[in-house]
Amino acid sequence: MPTRSSIVQSRHNQRVKALRAALRRGINEAGEIGIEGPHLIEEAMRSGAEITAVFIREGSSMISLPAMEEAILLPREIFESAVTTESPQGIAALVRAPVWSLDDCLRERVPLLLITAGVQDPGNLGTLIRSSEAFGAGGVLMLPGTVSPWNAKCIRASSGSVFRLPVISVQPSEAFARLRERGIRILAASADGAIPATAADLNAPAAMVIGNEGAGVSRELLAECDGAIRIPSPGPVESLNAAVAGSILLYEAARQRAAAARKA
Repeated sequence: MPTRSSIVQSRHNQRVKALRAALRRGINEAGEIGIEGPHLIEEAMRSGAEITAVFIREGSSMISLPAMEEAILLPREIFESAVTTESPQGIAALVRAPVWSLDDCLRERVPLLLITAGVQDPGNLGTLIRSSEAFGAGGVLMLPGTVSPWNAKCIRASSGSVFRLPVISVQPSEAFARLRERGIRILAASADGAIPATAADLNAPAAMVIGNEGAGVSRELLAECDGAIRIPSPGPVESLNAAVAGSILLYEAARQRAAAARKA
């Protein structure tokens, strides 16, 4: 599609308002998400995401852009009224949010999934999404109370993984029933009554639940899981950051699976 270029002089322009809404709410009414900076735009392009408009601050250096619907040049004050970072890099974009389903998360023959139960810090969620892609998980299932994956801080922390990895919102009862139909064991990260992750069979189909930063996995949700796993730690620290804990568990699953593949 050929690019349509324009110069906008008003902060009340509809496309500027759409960018502002996307960056502040996570997603706008048109189903577009807002991203800032050349790195994230390049990651979105590399991921095949549909970029609907790019906004360029006057005087900023350009990156190589694909054909898209719009390229909009903005005066500095209008550009900075729309973006959210304290030191904007001079370029932002609207991207069509990818739409995923639970089936997309279950494409692997031996699924590995991460479930977030009330993870509220967008940096933690973004890191968990990035680690999930890095260690071969098929997707991230977000239970109620989890922050939006389209939060600007979450997108930055995911470093582009949120454009490529299926991330969906689910209700526990429906999702858990589907997972059990596929023979996927649901394991909560918990210190109570948990076995070490190194002793759990994470080479089998598994979904690991990471709880809220302060409260962990609730007792009610823990009762619905098939078991609990913990990270052995010799130090006197009671618990780990949610993103760190989830990343370690994902690594352990990847390690076990790689070891099993070498033996096969």
